[in-house]
Amino acid sequence: MHKTSVTRKGQTVVPAPLRKQFNIGPSSKLVWSTDGKVIQVTALPAEPIKALRGFSQKHPLRGALLKKRREDKSLE
Repeated sequence: MHKTSVTRKGQTVVPAPLRKQFNIGPSSKLVWSTDGKVIQVTALPAEPIKALRGFSQKHPLRGALLKKRREDKSLE
C-alpha cells in the first residue's frame, strides 16, 4: 500500500512504483471516480483502441455471445 498526502492546492503525487507499473508519465491521463465511499483512480492508456485489441478473445462471455448469435442467425 502506498500513502500520499494532498497539498493546499488539492494536488497529490502518484508513487513512483505505481507510475512505473502502469506506465504513467507527464502526459498521462487519470480518471478519478467514486461510489460515494471509495475513490478510484484509473490510468487511461495512451492508445485506448490499441489497448483493447484482443480483449474479446479473453472475455469469459465471448463463447456465450457467439453461441447466441449463431442461434439468432438460424432463426432468420
